[in-house]
Amino acid sequence: MTNPFGIVSSEAILEGTATDAYFERTRTTLEHAGKNPRVVAEVTADQFPTGSFELFTGVKDVATLFEGRDVDVDALPDGQLFDGGPVLRIEGPYLEFAELETSLLGFLSQPSGFATAALEARLAAPDATVLSFGARHVHPAITATVERAALLAGLDGFSHVAAGEILGREAGGTMPHALMFCFGEGNQADAWRAFDEAVPDETPRIALADTFWDEKSESLLAAETLGEDLDGVRIDTTGSRRGDFRHIIREVRWELDARGYEDVDIFCSGGLGPENIRELRDVADGFGVGSHITEADSIDFSLDIVAISEGSGESSSSRTQSGSEYEPISKRGKLSGVKEVYRTADGGHHVALADRDGPENGEALLEPLIRDGEVVRKFDLEAASERCLGDAKRTGFSRE
Repeated sequence: MTNPFGIVSSEAILEGTATDAYFERTRTTLEHAGKNPRVVAEVTADQFPTGSFELFTGVKDVATLFEGRDVDVDALPDGQLFDGGPVLRIEGPYLEFAELETSLLGFLSQPSGFATAALEARLAAPDATVLSFGARHVHPAITATVERAALLAGLDGFSHVAAGEILGREAGGTMPHALMFCFGEGNQADAWRAFDEAVPDETPRIALADTFWDEKSESLLAAETLGEDLDGVRIDTTGSRRGDFRHIIREVRWELDARGYEDVDIFCSGGLGPENIRELRDVADGFGVGSHITEADSIDFSLDIVAISEGSGESSSSRTQSGSEYEPISKRGKLSGVKEVYRTADGGHHVALADRDGPENGEALLEPLIRDGEVVRKFDLEAASERCLGDAKRTGFSRE
């Protein structure tokens, strides 16, 4: 079988057949009528600032999607926070990109949702280790998207091996409950010793310590079994059995310290979100976050034509980024005219018409992405992550 899992191919995305049917009908109709106007289209979530910032990503895939098309594209930098107004702007003949709208929005909407949720988790415990454990909750085809969003938001690592190969990063992780089951109750020490003997030296020795007995008992047994080689214990107690999870972690910490195991870290996982992390960040050393990231709502981006020219649209020679050659146009409920967005001096977000003056000391955020079909931007994940965390501080991003 050439496509055993029924995954939409890269070729279909690039060719524009990974689209909604009405865009194909639109092309047929416009070609029949001999129309292909030049337009400016913008991708937005909210028209005006709402006071709630979100994190923008997915732009690298958008650049690949539009490469070779007779358009200009401007976009926010990867890792920029935004609050209303356009995050991306396209200028060119409409039929150059009509069918790409569906994929374009998909490349932005879900990854930006993942990244925003991951940033919430990151900022809930700035000084702790926070890892992405969410790959098992999404289709395997998009696991690299999840893990990249997590790294962009500043998480320290992730668990998915194939995603790591795509991203050029090594996946992390130690042991599941299944390993403990294979050795059986009463043989936990044998499982931890076998793990210690089998895995590479650079793999952290973090013992899963909540499988058969209470967390304190298994944590102490793990410490006694591996001694100085033990880096930490992981408490993955399900919500139905936790009771007071903070008290459990404090008890484990107390008993480990009382026996001289102060250097053994405590790592928590199992359905944790920012609220849980804030509650535990002073008693635990690290967290695994899964469903909070992967169950995040996609950012509700839409693409709308905001300015139009009745020219043939066959040449890009007369294009302008100001939109002065165009007539403003919009559907009801959307704002017409070419726009710019700014980071204000106080860390706010400002939306204005592109041909008007921006706010005093404001920083225009949209940057060239595509010019005449060529990608004119470099993509660096570490730089994007630094931008994200810096902008989060500048804007006061918080979901507490």
